[in-house]
Amino acid sequence: SMLNYRIQRIPYSIKLGMSVILMMVLFGMALAFGAADTSVKDVLSALLSTAPNDQAIMLREIRFPREVAAALVGAALAVSGAIIQGMTRNPLADPGLLGLTAGANAALAITVAFWPSVNYFGVMLTCFVGAAVGAILVFGFSSFHPEGFTTLRIVLAGATISAFLYAIAEGIGIYFKISQQVSMWTAGGMIGTTWNQVLLIAPIVLVGIIISLMCSRQLTILSLSEEMAVGLGQRVRLIKSILFVLVIVLTGASVALVGNLAFFGLMIPHIVRAIVGTDYRHVLPMSAFLGAAFMLLADTLARTINAPYETPVAAVVAIMGLPFFLYIVRKGGQSFS
Repeated sequence: SMLNYRIQRIPYSIKLGMSVILMMVLFGMALAFGAADTSVKDVLSALLSTAPNDQAIMLREIRFPREVAAALVGAALAVSGAIIQGMTRNPLADPGLLGLTAGANAALAITVAFWPSVNYFGVMLTCFVGAAVGAILVFGFSSFHPEGFTTLRIVLAGATISAFLYAIAEGIGIYFKISQQVSMWTAGGMIGTTWNQVLLIAPIVLVGIIISLMCSRQLTILSLSEEMAVGLGQRVRLIKSILFVLVIVLTGASVALVGNLAFFGLMIPHIVRAIVGTDYRHVLPMSAFLGAAFMLLADTLARTINAPYETPVAAVVAIMGLPFFLYIVRKGGQSFS
C-alpha cells in the first residue's frame, strides 16, 4: 500500500530516533500522572534535588523505580517476542504462547508454597527455571511429530502445556492456601517495585538485549529460511540455543518483575516490522524502545483510569492486545510479516 511504501522510505535512524523520543516523552508522562498528581516541575525538582518533602520521596522511591521497571519489562518482552517470531518463523509466537509465562508462574507458586521466606533474587531464579521448563516442554512435545514442529503444532502444544502448568499453579495455590500471594505476584504488575529489584533486573535485561543485538544478523537469516542459514555456514544449533536462552532470560526477568502479560511480546514486534521491515538488526533495537514506550503507556493508564485504585496492568495490555491478536489471526498471520 501507499502508506507502507511511504513509511519504508523514511531512513531507519529517524524512525529509531523517534521511538527513543516517544519513550522519553512517555517516561516523563508516567512520572507526572497518577493517583498523586504531580507537575512536571515536581518531577524535575524530585530528580534534581534531594529535598525531603513527601512528593519528592514518593516520586524518587515509588514512582521512579516503577517506571524504570516498566520500561525494562516492555523492552524485554518485545525483544523476546521478536526473537521467538523470527526463530520459529511464526507471526503468532509470543512468550505467553510458548509455555514460558505459565512455566514461570508454576515455578513461582511452588516456591511460595515450599520456601515462603525466599528473597527476590530466589524468586527471579525460579522464574528463569520455570520459563525454561515450560519452553522445553512445549518444544519437546511439538517435536515428537515426524515432521518436527510446525507453526500450528507449537501453538497447540503451547496452549496445552500452558493450561497444564496454570492448573498446577492453581492447585498448589488452593492446597497450600497461598492463591492470594501467588496472584499478588502475577497480577500485581509494577506495584511496589523497589530500587533493589530494578537494580537486580536491569543488568540482566540490558545484557540480554545487547547479546540479542549481536545475534540479530543470524536471526534475520534464520527467519528467512533454515536451509539458507545452513547453506551460509551458520552453526544453526548454536545460534538457536543462544537465542532460546536469551528468550528464557528476558521472559523470566519480566515475569519475576510484573507477572504474566499476554499479547505484549506478540503485538510490539508486529508493529515494528510494519515500520522497519524484516531485518532483525533494525527490528530488535526498535522493539526495545517501542516496547518500553508502550509498557510505560500501559502502566500510566493502569494507574490513572480508575485512580486512586490500580487497574492491573495485565488487563490494560490484554485489552489493547486482544483485538490486535484477532486481527492478525483473521489475516492469516500474513498481514505484517
